[in-house]
Amino acid sequence: MRVLFTIALIGTIWFIFSNSMQVAAVSQAASGRVLDLLQRILRRAGLPGLAAQLTEHFVRKMAHFCEYALEGFWLMLCLRVYTRHYVRHISWPVLGGLLTALCDETIQIFTSGRSSQLTDVWLDFAGVLAGLLVGLFLLSFWRMCVILLRHREE
Repeated sequence: MRVLFTIALIGTIWFIFSNSMQVAAVSQAASGRVLDLLQRILRRAGLPGLAAQLTEHFVRKMAHFCEYALEGFWLMLCLRVYTRHYVRHISWPVLGGLLTALCDETIQIFTSGRSSQLTDVWLDFAGVLAGLLVGLFLLSFWRMCVILLRHREE
């Protein structure tokens, strides 16, 4: 599991950084495709008003949040497989996620047509924290299930 979770974490960070290295035109085109897809889904779901209100800006911000939530989730799982005391060492993935967000925005400074925003760092960090909490909840739930199963067997 260590190797699998570590590879997933590295792959997620690579995905985040590779998106930041895209020039503005390529990044906007990708966001536009996702926006079109989401609007079609919302219209088919009977929500044309919501589809009309969905903007590329919102899609871009949610993409930031989601990719960092995934990073936070993998950070929590990696922490769990590398130490038994994952709550005691929670500061490591928190700081790792913040470092990734800072590096991501720094990369964008040097990418043609892109800019760096402090609010994006906060949004990315919120995503990391959300992913960490989801991972922590799932680990706690899994542990509770294992304890209950062991208790039933006794």
